[in-house]
Amino acid sequence: MNKLFGLMSVICLSLVMTFATAADSHAKKRIVFGGGPAGGTFQVVANAIQVYKPVKEMADFTVKAQSSAGSVENLRKVNSGKSDFATVYSGHVYLGANGMMKNDSKKYENVMAVAYLYGAPAQLVVRKDSGIKSVKDLVGKKVGVGNAGSGAFANCELFFTHMGVWDKIERNAMGYNDAAAAFGNKQLDAFWLFTAFPSGAVIMAAQTNDIALIDLEADAMASGFYEKYPYFSKLTIPAGTYKGVDVDTPSFQDSALWVANKDVDADIVYKLLSVIFTDEGLAHMAAQKKTFKNMSIANGINGIVTPMHPGAIKFWKEKGLL
Repeated sequence: MNKLFGLMSVICLSLVMTFATAADSHAKKRIVFGGGPAGGTFQVVANAIQVYKPVKEMADFTVKAQSSAGSVENLRKVNSGKSDFATVYSGHVYLGANGMMKNDSKKYENVMAVAYLYGAPAQLVVRKDSGIKSVKDLVGKKVGVGNAGSGAFANCELFFTHMGVWDKIERNAMGYNDAAAAFGNKQLDAFWLFTAFPSGAVIMAAQTNDIALIDLEADAMASGFYEKYPYFSKLTIPAGTYKGVDVDTPSFQDSALWVANKDVDADIVYKLLSVIFTDEGLAHMAAQKKTFKNMSIANGINGIVTPMHPGAIKFWKEKGLL
């Protein structure tokens, strides 16, 4: 009897293990999409792709949005394989690939471009009555410079160092929403953003203060910034984008790119592009944030100056862009 019981136990255990193995073999592959800090557009990108119904219905993989400090952290995580996808500024992909990141000569060569998402302009918010007209006027002021590890922080450091003020301001490393709240409470004199407009954080700041935006292009032009960093391009933030800002504000921008680790299956990259870059997919993205209204097939490879993922190459070749 004991032998029979033992045999049945072995059979039952074998069946359980067989079913478990079968279940595992049909489990979806988990794909991590690196986003950004709360209040930033990077996190909206990751969340929007995660929740899109055709993405959720993919048979062989599932996309999980994961928050991060932003562009620089995303670059490093994608390069190491801790994230499969992420949003990273084109400038950081370029600098990373060439070992030109600040205080970091490592070459991040595992990060490959997938698609252009949107232009990310620099925005510097001050109070209208502050008397601050240029970045140089920030000397001695309290300034929100973006989250440490974020693209906003890195580009703020890059530009402010170029302008000779980085070490002459009281720097406060914080996310956009926290900076807007601190600005509203008079704890900051100014705060920097590197994200698409309109930004919810700037809208928030304009509810509690009369704000102004600094003409950053004037500083960039006068200082030779474009010659030194040619991946930045000029743009204008239109009058009326924010409450009380009734004039056009010239600035500069980088391109926010969807990137992938080089080892991500080309089929996964191709499938995701094939559902996001459709009329329905683009409408879904634009519904999540107005920033994405310029996403399109036609703009799909704008701002890309580094190698593309094979799955993306296949997709954009079919669309006639390569």
